[in-house]
Amino acid sequence: SGVAWNESQHCRLLVPGQLQLCRRHLEVMPSIVRAARRTQELCQQSFAGMRWNCSSIQRAPSLGPELLTGTREAAFVHALAAAAVARGIARSCASGELPLCSCGPGPAEPPAPASRWGGCGDNLSHGLQLGAAFTDGPGRAGPGGTPGLRAVNRHNGAVGRAVLSDSLDTRCKCHGVSGSCSVKTCWKGLPDLGEIASDLKSRYLAALKVTHRLVGPRKQLIPKEGDARPVTEMDLVYLINSPDYCTPNPQLGSLGTQDRPCNRSSEGSDSCDLLCCGRGYNTYTEEVQERCRCRYRWCCSVVCRRCRRRLERHVCK
Repeated sequence: SGVAWNESQHCRLLVPGQLQLCRRHLEVMPSIVRAARRTQELCQQSFAGMRWNCSSIQRAPSLGPELLTGTREAAFVHALAAAAVARGIARSCASGELPLCSCGPGPAEPPAPASRWGGCGDNLSHGLQLGAAFTDGPGRAGPGGTPGLRAVNRHNGAVGRAVLSDSLDTRCKCHGVSGSCSVKTCWKGLPDLGEIASDLKSRYLAALKVTHRLVGPRKQLIPKEGDARPVTEMDLVYLINSPDYCTPNPQLGSLGTQDRPCNRSSEGSDSCDLLCCGRGYNTYTEEVQERCRCRYRWCCSVVCRRCRRRLERHVCK
């Protein structure tokens, strides 16, 4: 994102549908690159203590099989990427980085008492429009992608943008003598993407398995199990079950959990029992040096001693 985008040199790296948008909107590409990097960071943070820890996203755009075949994990990544791109464009509009857009339109509702609409709100509508054109363009399912996979990817991208839209809230700045806040200037702004990732992680855990089937005149995504609740516009959906990610399987995109650090005292997904898939774990003891017994010395420094401490590490067999 630190380089000037070039039509022939950089845009050619994208799939056909994105290539055309890249050539028409070169100025927006640094925002999209930053959004992609933030998606990578947050995906790995969100799943750090789980069997699938999103490490394969580091190879993007050469995604692994588990992110190309309509799994639950692919649902999360598509939704988060769609939200990240839309948010990045919306924020770039407000910051003045993009010449073809600016601040978001003022809210239609009246402001709260002792406040007024002002400032420069995030341009969510422009972010949603241009973001959808980029993330949902032709070819998003990859070579040989089925209509069902394309439909699932589009649906999950729309979920990510819907969660982002719902997160738009009012931000205010106080004005008044000695910080009295007698008047507030308010605008509409988007939260940090970490909040969106947390919401989507909850939806990932409750995702619905679906099938792409003819219902009336057109094909729709409907629950695979007949007794499951209907699919809503806020549900993440997937087509195939994920591997258990316990053992390496390149064909399924499973790296296995051998040599992964685990938490012996935890009862969650990062526990040695769950993360090691019942294989057990090895315990290693190591000695570390760290600063200790620190005290402030007038003026103006902090003096510390060096202490040794023994640490236990637990690693899956």
